[in-house]
Amino acid sequence: MPPKAKMDQNRYFKPSVEKVMSPFQSIRAIDYTVILVRDMEAMRQFYEGVLGFLFVRELSENWREYRVGSNTLVLARPRRLADEPATPKGSASIQLAFRVPPSDVDRCAEWLALRSIAIISPPTNHSFGHRTLFFRDPDGNLIEIYAEI
Repeated sequence: MPPKAKMDQNRYFKPSVEKVMSPFQSIRAIDYTVILVRDMEAMRQFYEGVLGFLFVRELSENWREYRVGSNTLVLARPRRLADEPATPKGSASIQLAFRVPPSDVDRCAEWLALRSIAIISPPTNHSFGHRTLFFRDPDGNLIEIYAEI
């Protein structure tokens, strides 16, 4: 018998004789992204006041929606969705990458500096064709601004 493939040990991988199309392959886009927040007011001020995201609606005091391009970014308090404890302070729950035109990476860095937002990594060109800028939101999530160069 041939040795078992390493993936066979993964409980999500179920090899089959015939190739069956997963119904999840019909997904065409991420419709919205939810950030579970510790401090709704600080996060609201950051995403609206610092980043200038367009506020769309508030479904409750625990759910705020913003328009980001063709997507929706949601700030939500975790107790509305799950009974799990909040992510420990200083731990990023998510990294968000926002694409901008190449000249705007530096403009974003200047904008953040004027608002005393700590920059983790200043605008940097990378060999893989991106210019990036990294900083954190008030909950510690990693934010990347990037451009294809």
